[in-house]
Amino acid sequence: MNARSMIIGVAFAAALAAPTAALAQTTLVQEGCVGCHGPNAAGAVGVPSLAGRDAKELRVIMTAFRANERPATIMNRIVRGYSDEELAAAAEYFSKLKP
Repeated sequence: MNARSMIIGVAFAAALAAPTAALAQTTLVQEGCVGCHGPNAAGAVGVPSLAGRDAKELRVIMTAFRANERPATIMNRIVRGYSDEELAAAAEYFSKLKP
């Protein structure tokens, strides 16, 4: 295998892995949410349901938690660890779940 073929092979492998890495990260965000929001994000005692809510509404709420503009016990600390893209992906995911 020559150097050019090796470079192309490495680039191709990286391109294939990128979406998988992004999907894995999004899945971790979602799993983190259901830890408190319950199975299928359907809510738990004292914790609201995320399932079936409007994605834009969820993004606005999570952004407000991150900016300390919405009262929280722990959400303001949790949501700081996620990028805008991760929050948007999680919001889309939860909006598609049946409540």
